[in-house]
Amino acid sequence: MGQTEIILASGSPRRRELLGQLGLTFSVEVPRVEERMDPEIGLDEAIAQLARRKARAVAARRPRALVIGADTLVVLDGRPLGKPASPEQAARMLRALSGRRHEVWTAMTLCRGRREQTVVEKTAVFVRPLSSGEIARYVATGESMDKAGAYGIQGRGAAFISRIEGDYYTVVGLPLCRLARLLPRWLPEIDRKDEPDQCEISSVPNG
Repeated sequence: MGQTEIILASGSPRRRELLGQLGLTFSVEVPRVEERMDPEIGLDEAIAQLARRKARAVAARRPRALVIGADTLVVLDGRPLGKPASPEQAARMLRALSGRRHEVWTAMTLCRGRREQTVVEKTAVFVRPLSSGEIARYVATGESMDKAGAYGIQGRGAAFISRIEGDYYTVVGLPLCRLARLLPRWLPEIDRKDEPDQCEISSVPNG
């Protein structure tokens, strides 16, 4: 039996690095889709819709491949924080997160032909109190500008995080534990024996 082609439907270098940690051979195709969330539906469904849109865009061209799409959202008090449009907006986001608990949600869609599966993983993140100077210096590095919530836990923003509850990789952008548990159902070359359905600490409750 031949190996199934795997395609990561994402232009994120972080997701490319994470998927590589699983030891898989894969290619990358950037989906050309609008990354706008539907305000008329709940956040869970809205982020799941974005992940599906990305995966489907690539799967339509490559129906025999297993396509993985993902989208990440920072949620504070039930409100979504996307990528900042300016350094000023990044500073405002960081001030709002300072000394607070928030959640990071990553939706992930696996798609092959007409078959697809979407999961949404949630991790609680606790930010220590930040001074105005710390925020200004961090924003000046430019790291905020392509990150949901205006920080990168895998970069300099790690210094702001006092603790997390859940899967660290969900915060980075691709929940590896959950993905590793799902792959045997999609790749016949992987032995499914003794594979549990999900990780024990892959998500936290809403609220």
